[in-house]
Amino acid sequence: MRLKKREWALLALPVITIGILLVAPAPEASPRLVSVQHLPDIVPMCEWNETSGAESGLIASLQQENLFSAIQQDSNPIMMAALQQGIADLPNTEEQEKEAREARAKGARTPLRTVRDTAPTYSAVAVDVNSDDVILQDNNLWSYRVFDRLSKTPKDDEITKPKRIVSGDKTALQFNNGLYVDPVTGDIFSVESDTGDKMVRFPREANGEVSPKAILHTPHRVYNIAADEVKQELFVTVEFPPEVVVYRKDASGEEQPLRRIAGENTGLDAPHGIAVDEKNRLLFVNTWGHHSNFRIAGTGKYLPPAIQVYSLDASGDAKPLRAISGPKTQLDWPAAMKFNPDNGDLYVANDIGQSILVFADASTAHGDVAPVRVIKGPSTRLRNPTGVALDRKNQEVWVSNLGNSSATAYPLMANGDVAPLRIIRSAEESKRGVNFGRTAAVTYDPIRQEILVPN
Repeated sequence: MRLKKREWALLALPVITIGILLVAPAPEASPRLVSVQHLPDIVPMCEWNETSGAESGLIASLQQENLFSAIQQDSNPIMMAALQQGIADLPNTEEQEKEAREARAKGARTPLRTVRDTAPTYSAVAVDVNSDDVILQDNNLWSYRVFDRLSKTPKDDEITKPKRIVSGDKTALQFNNGLYVDPVTGDIFSVESDTGDKMVRFPREANGEVSPKAILHTPHRVYNIAADEVKQELFVTVEFPPEVVVYRKDASGEEQPLRRIAGENTGLDAPHGIAVDEKNRLLFVNTWGHHSNFRIAGTGKYLPPAIQVYSLDASGDAKPLRAISGPKTQLDWPAAMKFNPDNGDLYVANDIGQSILVFADASTAHGDVAPVRVIKGPSTRLRNPTGVALDRKNQEVWVSNLGNSSATAYPLMANGDVAPLRIIRSAEESKRGVNFGRTAAVTYDPIRQEILVPN
């Protein structure tokens, strides 16, 4: 997962407070211990507020909920108003500058300028072969956009016009990362990894600011989603504490999972992408290798990224049947995955590796095996690919590029430094995503007079 803006905002509050205390004049007395407060061994993160249980009530609650609800009662109202403003839709630039000028004229200290990324950031992609739609998930502007699969590649300074955009408060979309399209109904499932802890479901023709047809409360930090259409089950990965959670496909509201894969034996060290092999009843989960037992201090360590393979019916602290891992794999922050049941190929969006990795015979592969094909190079136009979708009907593979507001299509068996068949672009060709929506800190370099923002 990339860096979490909201979580760091919360962590910054006590840090700022401590800093103020440290610089305050010390009393004229020797230091002494005032009190000791023992913290619980397990600290719950972003707990879900109880709801009435009714679907309509849950949706209304989610539209109003935010990460700061748990501390609103005891917090300074001015501070809380400032924090909540970050969640609200940003005003347009002209309105923002006008308001700032008026406030400064009255003596307020306001920013001279606001720096933000106004382009979509595409975290995931799906293809609806029944409608020839390409769905791109945007976790910067909290939306998803639907395009014609056969849209022509625009000129370098032009963008592709979407058929529909689903966005706005009623949609309950926030920092969405995982995407799945029902192959029969065309329903669009979306999961998120930062603030809302939910999966939302929309009908194929949804457009504009519309409420989901269904909404499901999920654990915090869900990243990706896959489905077993045979048993009508949905699988989602949870980054930390790491687990795979399995629901009925039509689950909604506060419905509990059918089962979970979690525990020290699972090898689920920061799981991200997930894919299903229905024929061989296997589950593929890739991991970044960030290992720790959050209950025990000092257990953190880095392991090589891997693709763990489980029985599709695995539950509890299940050991993987085998793993694909090692330097030959080229795995580097692997993200979404898709399995091709026609030939057994497993496609992996390899974010930092700037590539798409394809592993042959994935149902039996294990150890340090090299990909059978790698889509990589300047001609591919790949930039931080995090989403991948297979169009078996038209023999194409689609990739969403987190780093440049685009999606690229290739022949299904493409290999090497190949040019895309087509490009869907929502910003100019030279666009480079800055991920301002997910910044964790900011500082100023007075020598170079630069603002430094880690992403």
